[in-house]
Amino acid sequence: MRNCRIAGYGYYLPKNTVKFGDQIRYRSNDQETELFMAVKAVNSALKNARLKARDIDLIVSASAVGVQPIPCTAALIHEQALKGSSAPAMDINTTCTSFITALDIVSYMIAAGTYKNVLIVSSEIASAALLEKRKEVYELFSDGAVAMVISSTNKKTQGVIAVKQCTWSEAAHSTEIVGGLTGLNATQLTDENYDQYFFKMDGLDILRACTQKLPKMLEEFKAENNISIDDVDMVVPHQASKALPLIMKKLSIPKAKYIDHVKEYGNQVSVSVPFTLCKAMEDGDISPGDKVLLCGTAAGLTSNILLMEV
Repeated sequence: MRNCRIAGYGYYLPKNTVKFGDQIRYRSNDQETELFMAVKAVNSALKNARLKARDIDLIVSASAVGVQPIPCTAALIHEQALKGSSAPAMDINTTCTSFITALDIVSYMIAAGTYKNVLIVSSEIASAALLEKRKEVYELFSDGAVAMVISSTNKKTQGVIAVKQCTWSEAAHSTEIVGGLTGLNATQLTDENYDQYFFKMDGLDILRACTQKLPKMLEEFKAENNISIDDVDMVVPHQASKALPLIMKKLSIPKAKYIDHVKEYGNQVSVSVPFTLCKAMEDGDISPGDKVLLCGTAAGLTSNILLMEV
């Protein structure tokens, strides 16, 4: 057990929405930049936690796509939300599961006494990397931002209980954006390779890999930590796609025990898991003292499982 608590949270959803059949997706406008949304979420989280910017002693950006290559996105959020502070800033990125990975890492730091109040921020403009002709992804992703203050606690049963993370790199190219950094930099952009600078995903390949790999991973996690799904009050999965019920069925997780908001919010990339957690706490689906299982898959192919008592 790594003792820590969710001291406060905040989120921001763009004003504009679009509908694809019965599916609702959020789309940011020109003013709602990734940084703008991040700062809005941070301000809400600080207010919710009843803390000031000066109380934060580490800020972590846990986003799949940063604002710019250099400096780290956390430093840019720091400039606007923690101005005047010397708290360190860092980025942690495992694409869609970045928040879970960040929570795992900072829980060690808090438990060790290195930091007392850590701000984790996930902010995404997925729509900026979508091509309309790639209908599978164009109609799936949403924009938004979320921030959480993770703090030390004296409650011995509260915090991160167990974690497991795996990567199966044979599926590394099933979900990717090739262009934009050193592999295919901006100077190499042509009419012929234009598509390479936008998001692409082989949904069937990812689904196949997930149904093959995830059940074994979850069984290992349960065995290693002497845990059953009966011990879990609620599962908060990454809202990857409309195939979520199929994946949950493969994992033998009953419908009443997980949250599915794909229809209402879509796949928000790194924002997905923490936003779903925020909404569940806000709506009363998760209460203090509950044991919550955060889980999801990400490009790589990476998968994370984290059990915590909130």
